[in-house]
Amino acid sequence: MDLKEKIVSSYVAFEDGVNINSDVHEIRSKAFQNFEKVGFPNKKMEAWKYTSLNSILKEDYSIFPDKEHAVTLADVKKYFIHDIDSYKVIFIDGKYSSFLSETTHDTIDVCLMSSALTKSKYKPVIENYFNKAAKEDNMTSLNTAFTKEGAYINIPRNVEVEKPIQIINFTTGSEAATMVQPRNLIVVGQNAHVQIIERHQSLTETAVFTNSVTEIFADRHATVDYYKIQNDQVTASLVDNTYIEQQSESTVSVHTFSFGGNITRNNLNFFQKGEHVNSILKGITIIEGKQHVDHHTLVHHIEPNCESHQDYKGIYDERSTGVFNGKVIVEKEAQKTNAYQQNNNVLVSDRATINAKPQLEIFADDVKCSHGCTIGQLDEQALFYMQQRGIPKKEARALLMYAFANTVLESVKIPEVKARITKLIASKLNVNIGFDI
Repeated sequence: MDLKEKIVSSYVAFEDGVNINSDVHEIRSKAFQNFEKVGFPNKKMEAWKYTSLNSILKEDYSIFPDKEHAVTLADVKKYFIHDIDSYKVIFIDGKYSSFLSETTHDTIDVCLMSSALTKSKYKPVIENYFNKAAKEDNMTSLNTAFTKEGAYINIPRNVEVEKPIQIINFTTGSEAATMVQPRNLIVVGQNAHVQIIERHQSLTETAVFTNSVTEIFADRHATVDYYKIQNDQVTASLVDNTYIEQQSESTVSVHTFSFGGNITRNNLNFFQKGEHVNSILKGITIIEGKQHVDHHTLVHHIEPNCESHQDYKGIYDERSTGVFNGKVIVEKEAQKTNAYQQNNNVLVSDRATINAKPQLEIFADDVKCSHGCTIGQLDEQALFYMQQRGIPKKEARALLMYAFANTVLESVKIPEVKARITKLIASKLNVNIGFDI
């Protein structure tokens, strides 16, 4: 039995065991029918031309892990941004860990999707927002069909959340191979402000396949800073689907740091539904071996007087593969749009590969839109210059690569996150050098 057949045969039992309201049941049933029809994506689809999931779909995944594995704070503390006070929503093999979490209902809701999907007090928010931004594509439909658990965050209007929120999904290897499908819903009210850090982390060397969906809704004047840290085991693969809907004068920034994992696919979609919206998409990818990272971005400019800024940097070593497919759509009504897209890549090895495909679809005539893409190697003259001044070649290469990525790091607003990413970069570049320069 292949994975699709296993999933299809498991659906009825899953539905019978979950208590949800009738509206959500209808949404999930429709999503299941869509996945049953289209199945998993393949390279014949234009959007998946450079990324194949075939190698990871061969595993015999446990769809609903039921073996409990005890995890202590000492086991996982290093994966937290632990030098800041934060709310924490922690899941182990798809199940909520009350011991490791710190949630709240004081002014704001930082809690669980399972509660939001079943309790009547959350019903108005679920009816207005759940599955309203997400697309009906292969992997999103699969997640929607099996939505059970994840983070539910609701920030009322005029609230500035006093500390960041960390969402971390751990897998323990309690099964031979594990598939998890977290679902997050984040609603940020008018003039509210929140910072969120998301991580998927395997604690095992067994195969893990994560299919995650996050919906973010930013109301008028809202500000959302979102940080994705991806530095997983080489046996872990991730498809991350994020959908963001913005209203007038809101600002949403998403930083994606991809340093580890087997196959990582980031689908990041912005929909601007008001004027004077600002969307910021930035990322750093540093991979090696046979790792594969695919960034698929979409910014849909629907209303006039809006901005979007994309800046992705990639460093690829050995036989690694990178993909950047950035699409910007500017509708006819979206006059005075300012859209910027930049993708720069360094191939450290002659065997590394990057596939870059910037796309602009512009139907308005009074806009400022630009895109650029570079693929090259380190500047040998700069490397020689640094060596002439006593810097060993290894450290000189690391400094050049750090400087290359630093334009993305500069915009990180949480100092502790910036410090953690800097250490991860140093580790990936295999140097013992301080980068606070």
